[in-house]
Amino acid sequence: MKLSGSEIIIESLKKEGVDYIFGYPGGAVLHIYDALFAAKDIKHVLVRHEQGATHAADGYARACNKPGVVLVTSGPGITNCVTGIATAHMDSIPMIVISGQVSRQYVGSDAFQEADATGITRPICKHNFLINDRESIADTFRKAFIIATTGRPGPVIIDIPKDLTDPNIKIDFEYKKNIKIRSYKIKTNEDENKIEDAAKLLCSAKKPMIYTGGGVILSKASKELIKLTRLLKYPITNTLMGLGAYPSSDDQFLGMLGMHGTYEANMAMHDCDVLLAVGARFDDRVTGDTKQFCPKAKIIHIDIDPSSISKIIEVDHSLIGDTKNILKKLTSFVAKYKKNINNLELEKWWKKIKSWQRKNCLSYKKSKDVIKPQSVIETLHKLSKGKAFVTSDVGQHQMWVAQYYKFDKPNRWINSGGLGTMGFGLPAAIGAQLAYPKEEVICVTGEASILMCIQELSTCLQYGLPIKVINLNNRYMGMVRQWQEFFYEGRYAMSYMDAIPNFAKLAESFGHIGMVIDKPENLEKDLQSALSQKNRLVFVDVITDQTENVYPMIVSGKGHHEMHLAPSANEDIELA
Repeated sequence: MKLSGSEIIIESLKKEGVDYIFGYPGGAVLHIYDALFAAKDIKHVLVRHEQGATHAADGYARACNKPGVVLVTSGPGITNCVTGIATAHMDSIPMIVISGQVSRQYVGSDAFQEADATGITRPICKHNFLINDRESIADTFRKAFIIATTGRPGPVIIDIPKDLTDPNIKIDFEYKKNIKIRSYKIKTNEDENKIEDAAKLLCSAKKPMIYTGGGVILSKASKELIKLTRLLKYPITNTLMGLGAYPSSDDQFLGMLGMHGTYEANMAMHDCDVLLAVGARFDDRVTGDTKQFCPKAKIIHIDIDPSSISKIIEVDHSLIGDTKNILKKLTSFVAKYKKNINNLELEKWWKKIKSWQRKNCLSYKKSKDVIKPQSVIETLHKLSKGKAFVTSDVGQHQMWVAQYYKFDKPNRWINSGGLGTMGFGLPAAIGAQLAYPKEEVICVTGEASILMCIQELSTCLQYGLPIKVINLNNRYMGMVRQWQEFFYEGRYAMSYMDAIPNFAKLAESFGHIGMVIDKPENLEKDLQSALSQKNRLVFVDVITDQTENVYPMIVSGKGHHEMHLAPSANEDIELA
């Protein structure tokens, strides 16, 4: 079969099972768009900004564990994608970004809409390609999908000059499923002796702790994690990216850990003697002061990425390989050595943890006069029965969702954990809603974040996406204001939003339903009304308490045991 370069691209995407492309056309990719026009198996989603395309593809990938695909033009088309690519890279999200490039004879000449796509994206992606001939297009796409979806996943950029997509030049097309990639090797054979040693150590613990991250979700290992955790009867905590991998409603779950984690999770981390870390990278928001991180613990680290082992925290046992496979094998060895667990010591440990839980660190002062943002999330959880796909931007609202929306399933919590990207929430919700058109998708955002990609409300209308946007509107860049209150003596430098739109009317101008909730007594009734609109996007502007802060909080550079707790927390419980 003879195809043009642009047709080869479309056929390659079909071979990879691509359902959606998120994109924005331009001169360098018009040949590809023309070929896409004739394709019936792939749906194109026209966003309003290329950053929106990357975030939508990202949200799609996080929701359904399939790579998101982006198609943009050269120059500003690809440079507008940088933030979205970096977001996916930081959180290990599989993504294919196809960028047009000027024709080969103009590359390097500062031609119109020329940018060095591979140079610009090199530090923020797993790999990138500049295609130089038609014959390598199909192989390049196959390599890109393999690299993006295997090992530690990540975004891969394919930059393709316009002349290679000329519809008048056709070559033989062959798509090879099995293809070798020089110097790209993934460890697949886990060391069973090391896994057995880890099981022995786990079963010898007196104060054990399990700490899991996004790697569990990416490897689809939630069931295996649950089985192991319940077999051991050990306490477990999740990172921000790992929420939902273990049911938040389960009694063994201590809540999220880290900077805004629960008191009991952080204290248990600090005091444990054996730590099992699964698919987590020990980032600074989790560890706090690395010198004080789990000072008494022997650490076992499971990860598919060898470069993550002892990168930040020195570990005692490393198990490198697929998380799902390792957890299966570890569980079988634990079953063998479970008799070695000192149940008396474990009981004492749980007693200590329950004393920390009595601190009630997530308590907050209710109000009849002003809406508390925490109550909004609690109400959303109640009304959605905890089953919604929830996206967020970054800031206070993100942390409140993580704390108060109890995720029981993986892939339901979609947020920018590593890069912390404002503007992520709405386009990510687009991707999640397209992945699961019949499911409830809620975007929890803030008035500063939503303005960064609010043009995607137009995309939502075009594709009839019934997303529910919950805007926690405190008229501040909330997390910036909180830090300014704590560490800058209340000097709220440029953090107050004193010129914000009427969001309800703005949403209506985009063709959606706009609502305002400003009284606590109306909160549940009005949220229920919004969620009942199954076929319409509803933008709910919730006017919240301007002074509310996120607690608990660990100041940067402090240890897990050095938390600031909410004024309403139970002061009768000792802090250490």
